[in-house]
Amino acid sequence: SEDVLSKDAGECAICLEELQQGDTIARLPCLCIYHKGQVFLGMHIKFQEVAFIGCIDEWFEVNRSCPEHPSD
Repeated sequence: SEDVLSKDAGECAICLEELQQGDTIARLPCLCIYHKGQVFLGMHIKFQEVAFIGCIDEWFEVNRSCPEHPSD
């Protein structure tokens, strides 16, 4: 299910970025949480690029289980 994180929760196991208060997250049935939607990773001024990642959305494009509980 999709939710907004109410407090910092450590590191996302997919992108290794911090899960911070206010981030949109997906909470899986096993209760693991990951970034949901686009997460800002940085901006390269010289090349005018902005980097985003979708974490769990991109993970589920090729996988059907929790990254931390593959047998569930």
